[in-house]
Amino acid sequence: MFGKSDLIDNLNRDLSRARDKRDALSSHVTTLTAQIAEWAAYLSAENDRRERERVVGEIEGIKERLRDFYLAFAHAIAGMRDASASARAIAPEAPELNNLLTGVANKVTDAINILLFDLDRRIEPLCAGQAAPQPPQSLNGSPELPQNNDQVLRLPEWLPPQLKEESTQDRCSTAAA
Repeated sequence: MFGKSDLIDNLNRDLSRARDKRDALSSHVTTLTAQIAEWAAYLSAENDRRERERVVGEIEGIKERLRDFYLAFAHAIAGMRDASASARAIAPEAPELNNLLTGVANKVTDAINILLFDLDRRIEPLCAGQAAPQPPQSLNGSPELPQNNDQVLRLPEWLPPQLKEESTQDRCSTAAA
């Protein structure tokens, strides 16, 4: 009988050790599960932060390109105004071209300012981490303006009708001469 008692004691000790190991492993699994959840949340937050930075960078790039093209446009308008001022002695319609160029430049300046303000307004919540990044679909487009000669030759719709008619007549009379 003494042998059976030793066997039962050994089995109880083995069972107790196995339960202790199970409890220790269970505790480690719980700890590891909590760490995994913590790291997953950190990774998600870091990915969101990087995506916001990427979108902010793309918007800043768009703003920079917009400013560069605007400066080129302003330089071209200034050149055309100077040339039309020089042409006053030869072409009497030159002052009206000056007025047209000033009107176009003012409209473009207003539109650019509104657009830059809107882009800045979209950047602010991204920098503060308050908004999920949702870039426009065409952010990866070409940095160059599309070349469309039809748009270049037509006058904008927002021009007053008398300026459109005068400009069309000016082009016709210039072409006829």
